[in-house]
Amino acid sequence: MALTCVTLLVPACADDQGTSVVHESSESLPHPAQMQPQQQRLNEARRDLQAPLAPAESYRAEEQDMMKLSVGDIPASAAVPAAPVVLGALTNPGRSIDVSQLGAELFGEPLLDEQTSVPASISDGEFNREAYDLIQENPFLSPADSPLSTFSIDVDTASYSNVRRYLNSGQLPPRDAVRIEELINYFEYDYLDPEDEHPFVMMSEVSAAPWNPQHQLVHIGLQGERIQSDDLPPSNLVFLLDVSGSMEDANKLPLLKSAFRLLVAELDAEDTVSIVVYASASGVVLEPTPGNQKDTILAAIDQLHAGGSTAGGEGIQRAYALAQEQFLPSGNNRVILATDGDFNVGVSSESELVQLIEAKRESGIFLTVLGFGTGNLQDSKIEQLANHGNGHYAYIDSLQEARKVLVNEIGATLFSIAKDVKIQVEFNPARVQAYRLIGYENRILADRDFNDDRKDAGELGAGHSVTALYEIIPAGVDSESRPQVDPLRYQQAVPDVSRDESLELMWVKLRYKEPDADQSQLLEHPIFDVPLQLQQTTDNYRFSAAVAAFGMVLRDSEHLGQTTPALIQDLAQGSLGQDPGGYRAEFLQLLQQYRQVQGEE
Repeated sequence: MALTCVTLLVPACADDQGTSVVHESSESLPHPAQMQPQQQRLNEARRDLQAPLAPAESYRAEEQDMMKLSVGDIPASAAVPAAPVVLGALTNPGRSIDVSQLGAELFGEPLLDEQTSVPASISDGEFNREAYDLIQENPFLSPADSPLSTFSIDVDTASYSNVRRYLNSGQLPPRDAVRIEELINYFEYDYLDPEDEHPFVMMSEVSAAPWNPQHQLVHIGLQGERIQSDDLPPSNLVFLLDVSGSMEDANKLPLLKSAFRLLVAELDAEDTVSIVVYASASGVVLEPTPGNQKDTILAAIDQLHAGGSTAGGEGIQRAYALAQEQFLPSGNNRVILATDGDFNVGVSSESELVQLIEAKRESGIFLTVLGFGTGNLQDSKIEQLANHGNGHYAYIDSLQEARKVLVNEIGATLFSIAKDVKIQVEFNPARVQAYRLIGYENRILADRDFNDDRKDAGELGAGHSVTALYEIIPAGVDSESRPQVDPLRYQQAVPDVSRDESLELMWVKLRYKEPDADQSQLLEHPIFDVPLQLQQTTDNYRFSAAVAAFGMVLRDSEHLGQTTPALIQDLAQGSLGQDPGGYRAEFLQLLQQYRQVQGEE
């Protein structure tokens, strides 16, 4: 899909080709659940174009020992000296850069700490220019017509933290901001560790769909090999930091700086850090520096200030050039881009940016993208950049989220153990009348792409888990959701389930490549039609179902069935498990926040 950046002063509906929707409004429409049917039909075309953010309250999970950096308490800006500061010995003796020419001044701005909250709202009267790609929910398909389902894995988590930001601001997220697979994959699952030569293991469970007992819900889980931080290979990291004027808010550059301080604390002498900033122009503010020289690295980060327009293309070129100069053949080579995605000026077109990122991906330099801020978050653009760069996209709405992504999950965020991971499922028409993949709408692949090693797909980081859910209409079930298509005249009749003795419900195939390999390896996994009672399923199964149901509610899905907030709460409350970090408990708080926004409590 081509990248799309739309900047309009009047509302514009997205087309059916995946064009980004830009939200520009100072008022919000009611959620469909709050409207009468007639009003819903009248407002359907406009509902996602208007999504302003109101001030949010700080939130805390009582069982966690750290304060979440949320919204609303610190000044939006700090005093800035008028005179530009020239970088000299800090970055490279004998080389100085007038950073005012980059749209960035250097000064001793106070950093955020975990006792400080960040505003996440737009001032009254400002426009919301956030852009999200249009998502057309996956329909039910008949295996007689579409026997295969093929998709790329997705380990991005940006959608969940972005949804959290909206709800904690007292607003419902735009429908297209909700990518259900990212909500599900935000959480850690208690999957078994791989024990053979492959870097991950696959598992599955089948039970009745909680929102429609006539249907089945199939849970497929992948667990990547966990690597202790002491055993991670050395890293060649280039921080590519957006310091343009759009980054001046407290939930952008100040939060960004505090987040990268956390990452720097995890580095050692074997690691190398470079810093490139970009605004009206781009420049290197820290030449390659060993990771144990933390004072030097932190000094470069601490002094950045936002100002100017955004030349993102030029900055990316400089960052990749530095990464290439310091390339580690046996290490982790990665550019970490931190931005709101508002690339409104640049020497390169978006297609040229994508070509550059893809070329560097093939050379072994991957791209991780961290999104920041509100009001003009260009989610559609930065998600695609990460996808093309063999990287991970996370949205940082708080310092606690930064700690999760850059400290607790540093291996998963920065170190790939497998690339181009694709899944293809074949359904047994004797047992499956229809199926639908929940989420992954922008990760669907052509069936022929599964065996084509030239086709790019998602990456799996160290310790990452990936979960995919299929809703199944069993053969013989009279369901209103089944595809309404007349029987075909010239095709074979659907096999009789009574004659099928295999018990196979579906056959799962997976292809992946080692990080430095060009040829894929194949894994296969049968799933049998032996459903468990819901209460017999694992916490993994029930909690992922709860999160999927919540995503369907937020998207106002046509497949909600019997889903209610109470059903979601019961599922999640009974499947918290060990919950390291308290993220599942926080999900329950987020559900309560949704009910308050809806006026249910």
